[in-house]
Amino acid sequence: MTDLDLLARYYDIIHTGFEDDLPLWDTLAASADGPILDVGCGTGRLLQFLADPDCPLVGLDSSTEALARARRKLSANGLQAHVSLIQADMRHFDPPRRDFALAILSLNTFMHCQSTEDQLATLQSIHHCLRPGGLLAVDLFYPDPLLQAEVDGRLYFEAEFTDPDTGLPVQWYWRHEFDLAEQVRHLTYVLDTINADGLVHRVVIPVSLRYVYRFEMELLLKMSGYSLETIFGDYNLEPFEHHSPRMIFVAAAEK
Repeated sequence: MTDLDLLARYYDIIHTGFEDDLPLWDTLAASADGPILDVGCGTGRLLQFLADPDCPLVGLDSSTEALARARRKLSANGLQAHVSLIQADMRHFDPPRRDFALAILSLNTFMHCQSTEDQLATLQSIHHCLRPGGLLAVDLFYPDPLLQAEVDGRLYFEAEFTDPDTGLPVQWYWRHEFDLAEQVRHLTYVLDTINADGLVHRVVIPVSLRYVYRFEMELLLKMSGYSLETIFGDYNLEPFEHHSPRMIFVAAAEK
């Protein structure tokens, strides 16, 4: 099982209750007027929210475990007929169609691209799927220098929860570090499952996320055939400023 498959195993638990970005995607989807592509759809968090019998919706992900969980959730909610799932690498995939009105890279998905080549390949692959003027929305962590300076590498306890797959208690810890030279945030999830006999089974999931700065991202978009429409600084669609927590790029595909 890959690290991404392991992450998918716990993703929904870790993100329980997170709905901050839903108004953003609701607004963009409502104005899209056409098919929507969720790139790096994971376990289907957004697919469930965006599923609409009147709007074709496609989810793409490379993780077998994530897509299996997405299928189960969609089926459990009677949404499987409204969503198509594709297993593929977002850097290189055959367009399922070429008339998407909106493509989504949500919640730091783009940061899984570990090199400039990967970043350009992903943006260009998505470009091939969009109709002329179709929109790409990329939601990114803002690499605040103050946050980077405060990181101490310590392991922090986040929460304890019950694993819905096993019914056993799980304690969730995390830590992160920044490699400033490589522009990479190294995030580590530690999940301790406490068995009935008191023994602890520990799962460690390393995640490396390459972050980008504003003008770097603007250049990547331009090089990939997009025209920047706007940059939001949060999920309330406020303009991006120096203190913004997010960088949400919305760009149109040029043909």
